[in-house]
Amino acid sequence: MINSEDILQQLEKKLSSLSSDPKVQNIGVVERNTDGVIRASGLSRATMGERVEFDGNTSGVILDLDEDSVSIILLGGGDEIKEGDLVKRTGEMLSISVSEDLLGRVIGPLGDPQDGRTRIKKGKQMPLEKIAAGVVEREPVNTPIKTGIKAIDAMFPIGRGQRELIIGDRGLGKTAIAIDTIINQKSYNKNKGKSTGLRPVVCIYVAIGQKRSNITRIIGKLEENEAMEYTIVVSASASDPAALQYLAPYSGAAIAEYFLEKGQDVLVVYDDLTKHAWAYRQISLVLKRPAGREAYPGDVFYLHSRLLERAVKLNAKNGGGSITALPVIETQANDISAYIPTNVISITDGQIYLQSDLFNGGVRPAINIGTSVSRVGGSAQTSAMKSVSGKMKLELAQFAELAAFSQFGSDLDPATASALERGKRTQEILKQGQYQPLPEPLEILSIWAVTNGHLDDIPVDRIGKFEKEYHQYITRNYSKLISILSAGEKPSETVLKEMEKSVTGFKKVFK
Repeated sequence: MINSEDILQQLEKKLSSLSSDPKVQNIGVVERNTDGVIRASGLSRATMGERVEFDGNTSGVILDLDEDSVSIILLGGGDEIKEGDLVKRTGEMLSISVSEDLLGRVIGPLGDPQDGRTRIKKGKQMPLEKIAAGVVEREPVNTPIKTGIKAIDAMFPIGRGQRELIIGDRGLGKTAIAIDTIINQKSYNKNKGKSTGLRPVVCIYVAIGQKRSNITRIIGKLEENEAMEYTIVVSASASDPAALQYLAPYSGAAIAEYFLEKGQDVLVVYDDLTKHAWAYRQISLVLKRPAGREAYPGDVFYLHSRLLERAVKLNAKNGGGSITALPVIETQANDISAYIPTNVISITDGQIYLQSDLFNGGVRPAINIGTSVSRVGGSAQTSAMKSVSGKMKLELAQFAELAAFSQFGSDLDPATASALERGKRTQEILKQGQYQPLPEPLEILSIWAVTNGHLDDIPVDRIGKFEKEYHQYITRNYSKLISILSAGEKPSETVLKEMEKSVTGFKKVFK
């Protein structure tokens, strides 16, 4: 039988030993441990988001403040913590150590290495939670971040400092778009932007609630394409505690802000925020917060808004750096009107919507032209891309309507038939293989060729072969044209004639 007097004496001894420590201002006692959430009393000076420590080097973060108790979520293990154990304040907000040493590494949400390599050197402590930069510190988004995907760079351009949502059902290639964008930064990072005028980009990929096998495969693809040199992977897999899955995207944002303070451009992929909301809902229900729509707590909107608002394009006075956010959201049965999708759509500056019907029809990437949008638009495009892609989106939208209409009748006037044939070729030229991002000059040449009717006499089933061989032909014989288009300036009459000459010359060989 347990003697209560003995327990009290043990507590008094612990308290007297801790009270002699000048750093300790406030000590609490564990009341209960439920599913990784600790309820403790006595921490009267604790603050929201503060890191606390238990005996045995276990730590946690305060996520609820009540009148006479606090709720703490554990960071990692903690099954051994029991009623009556002591908990002490650290006086520190939860933060992560960040340095250049993180580049090329795979880490957990708290900065611990997960790639089996050497320990990471200590760097600057960056807080996981931080108020986003104000309007006065920002400037308009006006510089592109190239994805290497023709459909996106031409119609839904992404600017440095933008928040562009990638949304769609499971297995439609959302992650592939994000990884392609990271891989495409290789050319800008290797030549330090000398030929294009675009600065190098530090990439951060945050994996939330995914299978470990998926995360390993993605890391393998990044290594295969030499993209890990400038990439940091923050991993909180499905087997990790909900607390770590909840903290992972904020760790990614904190790492991004370290490079932002140095005036650099950063790209952060949050894959995906649906699982992040699930982890937060799980924690909230254990904390006994009131459940609202779909059992999410009332502050689930604030969960993602305070994260994505940290994406920013700073003005020159504040260093001129940028953080571009690519959040990923998984929908169910193409329903973008559900709770979490509509929340994140309202926070971001546009969305790339992938549709299962298009995917099953062989369109890859399966981007729905009508529902996808970039609210930054042409401001995030080079003059060269803007000049050739201006009418493409309208033509594709018209093609979709004509294709639906033409199913009801076989007699089409020549103008409608011509528009349908052009639309088929435009749709075909926008198809692109996974992990095969293209340099902008080749994107421009493909789009220019189809929108100006140079592919009207090429059979639809041979468009892919034509494009691949045309790119090889251009690379071999028109290197000067590629370097001119790389600069991003609007093509002059001389350049347009050279483009015309290149496609005409190749068509003779191709036929």
